Amino acid sequence: MSQPRTLAGKPGLSRRFGRWNGYLFLLPALLFLAIFVLFPILYNVVLSLQDVDVYNLNGEHHFIGFDNYEKVFKSSVFYTAFRNSAVFTVLSIVFQFAIGFALALYFNQKFPGYSTMRSLMLLAWMLPVVIIASVFQWMMNGDYGVLNFLLQSLGIIDEPRSWLSDSRTSLLSTVVANIWTGIPFNMIILLSGLQALPEHLYEAARLDGASRFAQFRLITVPLMKPTILILLMLGIIYTFKVFDMVYIMTAGGPVNSSTVLPIYSYELSFTKLEFSQGAAVSMIMFIILVFIAIAYLRVMNKEEVQ
Repeated sequence: MSQPRTLAGKPGLSRRFGRWNGYLFLLPALLFLAIFVLFPILYNVVLSLQDVDVYNLNGEHHFIGFDNYEKVFKSSVFYTAFRNSAVFTVLSIVFQFAIGFALALYFNQKFPGYSTMRSLMLLAWMLPVVIIASVFQWMMNGDYGVLNFLLQSLGIIDEPRSWLSDSRTSLLSTVVANIWTGIPFNMIILLSGLQALPEHLYEAARLDGASRFAQFRLITVPLMKPTILILLMLGIIYTFKVFDMVYIMTAGGPVNSSTVLPIYSYELSFTKLEFSQGAAVSMIMFIILVFIAIAYLRVMNKEEVQ
C-alpha cells in the first residue's frame, strides 16, 4: 500500500521551507508597512527636496536640496506654528494626564454604579472629532454660545466674548476641547495599570501605618511608571499632529494665532499650493517626533536596567 508523499520525504525541501515559513507569515504585514508607511515617508522626503508647486505639478521636477527647508525656517509663520504646537501639546498632555489619573484613582474603587459611570466617561472618546469640535465651536460662539451665558450667570465676565475669533483665546479654546477629548483615553489606560498592581503591597503598607498619600507616592507611582511613560509618549505623538480639531474650530485663525504645524503644512500644500514646502514642514514634524521616540526608548532602557 503506497504512502502519501510529504515534505518529510524530501529533507532538503523541508529545511528550506522551515527556514522561510516564518518570513512568509510576516510578508502581508511587511507589504502593508512598505506600501502605506515606508513609501509615503520616502515620497515626502523626495518631495521636500524638489521644487513642486502648482505651476510644474505635472511637469519636470528639479532637485533643489534643502532650499525648501531654508524658506520654511525663514518664515515667521513657522515659528508661530511651532510655538502654538508646543503650547497646544504641553497643556493638553498635562491636563489630560492629571485629570485622567485622578479619575482612574476614583474609578479604581468599588462603589454603586461605578461601572456605569466609567462607561459613560468613554463616550467622549468614542465620539468623532468632527462632532466634538463642532459642539465646542457652538458652545464658544460669541453671539449665542452657552459658555458666555454660563460665565455671565456666574458673574465671571461682564459681556460676551468671541473665544474663537479672539487671538488671545483662540488657541486655548482648542486646547480645552482637546483636553476634554483625551481625558477618557488617559483614564482607561491608567485604570488598567492600577488594576494590575499587586494588592498585597498595599496591605503591607497599611500594616506598617503608611498613609494613603505615602502609598500613592511610594507604591503606585513607581509601579505605574512604565504605563505612564507609554501613555505620555502616545499622547505627545497624537497631540503634536492634531489637525482636525483645530481646523474645524478655528482653521488656524485669527491671524495665525491658533495655527499649529499640521495646519501650516496644510495651508502651504493646499492653499498656497507650495507642495514641496508643505512636505518640508511635514518632515520637520516627523524628525521632531522621531527624536521624542528616541528619548522615550532611552528612558525605557534605563528603567529596564534599574
